[in-house]
Amino acid sequence: MGGWILAPIFLPVAVGVCFLLPLGREKVGDGDGKALSRLHILTGIVLALTAVAALLCAWTGDRSFTLLELMDGIPIYFHIDDVGRLFVTVISVVWVLVGFYAFVYMKHEGKERRFFGFYLIVFGVLIALSFAGNLVTMYLFYELMTLTSMPLVLHNGSREAIMAALKYLFYSMCGAYLGLFGIFFLYKYCDTLRFTAGGTLNLTLAAGNTTILMIAVFGMLIGFGAKAGMFPLHAWLPAAHPVAPSPASAVMSGIIAKAGVLAVIRVVYYVVGPDFIRGTWIQTAWMTLTLLTVFMGSMLAFREPVFKKRLAYSTVSQVSYILFGLSALSPTAMEGALLHVVFHAFIKSALFLTAGIFIFQTGKERVEDFRGFGKKMPNTLWCYTFAALALIGIPPTCGFISKWYLAEGALEAGVGVFGWLGPAVLLLSALLTAGYLLPLVTNGFFPKEKAAVETQAGDPPALMLTPLVILAALTVLLGVFPNPLIRFVSGIAASVL
Repeated sequence: MGGWILAPIFLPVAVGVCFLLPLGREKVGDGDGKALSRLHILTGIVLALTAVAALLCAWTGDRSFTLLELMDGIPIYFHIDDVGRLFVTVISVVWVLVGFYAFVYMKHEGKERRFFGFYLIVFGVLIALSFAGNLVTMYLFYELMTLTSMPLVLHNGSREAIMAALKYLFYSMCGAYLGLFGIFFLYKYCDTLRFTAGGTLNLTLAAGNTTILMIAVFGMLIGFGAKAGMFPLHAWLPAAHPVAPSPASAVMSGIIAKAGVLAVIRVVYYVVGPDFIRGTWIQTAWMTLTLLTVFMGSMLAFREPVFKKRLAYSTVSQVSYILFGLSALSPTAMEGALLHVVFHAFIKSALFLTAGIFIFQTGKERVEDFRGFGKKMPNTLWCYTFAALALIGIPPTCGFISKWYLAEGALEAGVGVFGWLGPAVLLLSALLTAGYLLPLVTNGFFPKEKAAVETQAGDPPALMLTPLVILAALTVLLGVFPNPLIRFVSGIAASVL
């Protein structure tokens, strides 16, 4: 029965590879309307079937499955737990919505067979990453995710895109190698590398080697934090997002950056154990880096004039909200972190889809050019407004809920100066977030007479607008009715702390 776990993994990968096979003679997307329509239909069916299969596997009981043995005691092993359920649900919702949006948007970019081929492959890899049951399996799919998502960044083939993709690859691989370095040590000092709530580190075996083990664990936090955009390995985000197609930017910011968060959760709470880190220099340094990243990302976003790059810096800041909550090692802070995983995925995906609509409809990319758009594109701008309010943390949107839990968790965590410094930095970041998001709303709906820039383009086709409307609606609905999700993440936090 456990073999059904493989269905949502191999289905999109197999179809995606089939899309890529005829690359040498690809014409689809460059004028072949009937073939393009067939491509969209097939991609839509595979996205829907994969999402349904993944959700059925996740929510219809506990399942485990060993695919093969790499060597004695190190299997490629899948196991579904509540963390996997949370991540695979968010991934499925966002991936399907952004995929349907891309059917229209990618006509603007071309080379659609290649794009959707890699888009499907990454979907399967992310599901495998969510269902990974031990540290080695997670690492293998973590690396594979980097390799298969890089083509989404270099899609247009420009020099800037190639350099951004290489930077993404370099930062991600360097971070992953730091993770691999730590895995070598954990294999020696842990009873098992299978994910177990509370951790599997054997302190008796580790006695006398605590210092080198701490260095290895801190290296893993830095390394996996690279994918999440944590300082000092954050620079790939503002380089990759402006050159990638907007659907790719949406999933990279909303979902792929969370792969680093998932890896950190697995290492800290399911292998090493929070007690090994609590009160040590690791926790102090980790919290310092997260707060530095929150503030730095917000400041850089506030000063950035290019819209997609501004949103990229915002992601640097906002994902470190999650890492800060995890670093506090308290139940309430972890609940806030897990809530922000979900909320940020929907919010930031909506914001990048909005950026894509502006580019698609008007060709403009700078924030100063987005004036007077509210008259011709009211639905798009209203969706942006709700997502922006949610990212700032204005009630009753969902961002308020997660940030409340993060601040409350820091205050109760017993982490000294970070107990008040954390909420203070989060508040300052929220003010900066309002400063770099709300001017687009005010200039869009209420442009100054002399500076108004009218656009003749209206709201996009329904296939682009509908996913954006759904994501914007989720940012409000999850803020008004958060209790089922709060209960679910509370159960996760209670099991590991």
